[in-house]
This record gives sequence, structure tokens and C-alpha cells, in this order.
Amino acid sequence: MLQTPIIEKEAPARLWATLVSFEPGARTNWHTHSAWPDALRHAGAGRAQTWAGRSKEIKAGDVISFEPGEKALAWCRAKNDDDACRMQEALDGVHADWLEKVTDEQYGG
Repeated sequence: MLQTPIIEKEAPARLWATLVSFEPGARTNWHTHSAWPDALRHAGAGRAQTWAGRSKEIKAGDVISFEPGEKALAWCRAKNDDDACRMQEALDGVHADWLEKVTDEQYGG
């Protein structure tokens, strides 16, 4: 997964945006956001999932979001590279708290 910053301002600004490029089969680690919910506009096929089990297939043009503090992840299931535009707020300069890797069982399920 490659992230290219689009908007990255210092405080007091809080908006943060990046272009995320997923290789086929790529997945993020579990993570949380402490500020405004993560919003992802996806350009390919994938899945978003919360630790609590809420899961959604995502396709080109879909917008997904997670509540602040909600443990979640996203992954790409396409055969080609896919991009997504991700926007969120940074709180004290931190836009995400990255947690443990997704297991193969979680990815396959």
C-alpha cells in the first residue's frame, strides 16, 4: 500500500487527505482514528471491516466511514491496482493509530 499526501497541513488545521494505492490483495493493519471518521472513496473492488464484525464490500465510487475510536481496516480484492482517496482529521498531528496486522484467517473470512 502506497500513500501519497494530497492535503497535509500543520495545526491548527486538522484536515488530512491522501491518495492510497493498493496492490492486488493488499490490506491495511487494524487501526483507529481519534478524530473525524475516516472517509474513503474507493476506485476498485475491496472490503471494509470493523473489529466488531461489521463488514461491507466496496466498489468504485463507494464512500465508507468509521466512527472515531472504531477499530477497522480495508483491503483490496481486485486483480489490478486500485486507488482510493482518503480524508480525515488529524488530532494533535495524528491521523491514525496503527495496530496489529490482519491475520490470514481474518483476511480470508
